[in-house]
Amino acid sequence: MGFPVGYSDLFLPELLVYLLTILGFIRKFTYAFLSILGLAEFLEPGTASYDPLRSDSAAEPRSVSAVLIRELLPVVKFSDLSEGKDLPENCAVCLHDFVADDEIRRLTNCRHIFHRSCVDRWMDHDQKTCPLCRMQFVPQEMQAAFNEKLWLASGISDFYGEYLPITTGL
Repeated sequence: MGFPVGYSDLFLPELLVYLLTILGFIRKFTYAFLSILGLAEFLEPGTASYDPLRSDSAAEPRSVSAVLIRELLPVVKFSDLSEGKDLPENCAVCLHDFVADDEIRRLTNCRHIFHRSCVDRWMDHDQKTCPLCRMQFVPQEMQAAFNEKLWLASGISDFYGEYLPITTGL
């Protein structure tokens, strides 16, 4: 006795797999068709998996902290940086060479530079440190103000209204 190698007599599970595959294709086609017609609001929330007008490059930031950090880190042209000899030749994230017209972000604490799109994509994943050295984006002296802005932007303070945080300082 041993474990059987194959089940050639079982036709039902194979038919079930094919049926589920076809139903999945029909579902995706229906969602795509309704999205193209502009009727995606009739779908259940979170089920519309196809949106032909959505482009990932213009995607909204996923976190409030990413928006606030982007406000903190200015965007400059690579050619506008005055320190020519200390600058790296390429971006440490995408490994493409910097060109004079590239928009870059210079981090406040560690002074590393990256393409704006590279470091913005990094921030979209809720990362708050430099991709190269892991130093915080927000300097220590600005951390309290940043946390306050983050608290206000999150909208949580609206729920607590008159209740203020407990302070221990007398």
